[in-house]
Amino acid sequence: MRRLRLSNAFVLSVVAMTAIMGRPSFAQDWPTRVVKAIVPLTAASATDVAARTVLNQLSSQIGQPIIVENRPGAGNTIGMAAVARAEPDGYTILVNSSSHTIVPATYRQLSFDTMQDLRPVIPFGNVPIVVVVSPAKGYKTLHDLVAAAKAKPGSLSYATAGAGNFSHLATEAFRRIAGFEALHIPCKGAPEAITEVLSERVDFFFSPLTVALPLIKDGRLVPLAVTGSQRALALPNVPTTTEAGYLNSEYNFWVGMFVPAKTPGAIVDTLYRQTDLALQNPGVREKLALVGIDPMPLQQAAFAALLAKEVETNTALANALGLKIN
Repeated sequence: MRRLRLSNAFVLSVVAMTAIMGRPSFAQDWPTRVVKAIVPLTAASATDVAARTVLNQLSSQIGQPIIVENRPGAGNTIGMAAVARAEPDGYTILVNSSSHTIVPATYRQLSFDTMQDLRPVIPFGNVPIVVVVSPAKGYKTLHDLVAAAKAKPGSLSYATAGAGNFSHLATEAFRRIAGFEALHIPCKGAPEAITEVLSERVDFFFSPLTVALPLIKDGRLVPLAVTGSQRALALPNVPTTTEAGYLNSEYNFWVGMFVPAKTPGAIVDTLYRQTDLALQNPGVREKLALVGIDPMPLQQAAFAALLAKEVETNTALANALGLKIN
């Protein structure tokens, strides 16, 4: 019996050691099966377009299918929560927009911690936010728009893709700096907001360039400025809001990849390297450029630092506006 007990103890110890030793090998072998990518927005959104473009190339590089699953709703939190709760094995990833840093600033209660439960991997690119108006409004510059708003306080209206959305905070951040009043018209999304501007029912919209670019090219929308730190590659003649004379008015919109926080470092590093390689692919760069998505080369640490800074900025803005959801 003593020999049997010793034998059992030996077997158990071997099993335990095998499990421990097997963990690094598991991470090194990734991926060996299908990877699921959750996009917490609708199909054909800027985030979805970027995700499918980059992940298609990434799939061919890692030799495994990557299935994109759209889970929109509740300000991106449905999809974010699904990934935060997922097994941290590299087979469930999140592709989200800069709304990622708005959620912790605007939601009172969440089933997950945005910054603690989701680990940033790499940004796919920057989506310039462009201030657009209908040609019929007659505004040629951003200064024209601001002057009209100041001349008759509260007479102008602006559309957003929803209360608490990036377009809402971007507009409010600029409005406070420029010093004018305007009526907020929340819509169900960017396409509806664009429609409101085209119909002239609303005066202006801080739009993701991916949505507005075709209409700008057709002359159906007039771009007055972009909110980023530099001009959009697709609109080289359109100034930034800072260049237009409004200091500290930068507001960026990006798309990037995240994984559950406890995902092994070896897998995260592989994801970073392979995605960075995919982003260097000429075909990928061309496809992203065609829809108005600019390169945004950042390493993991720099991306994480950007997120922390944006959460702080968005929280201060949301508090100043008294904007809290649920």
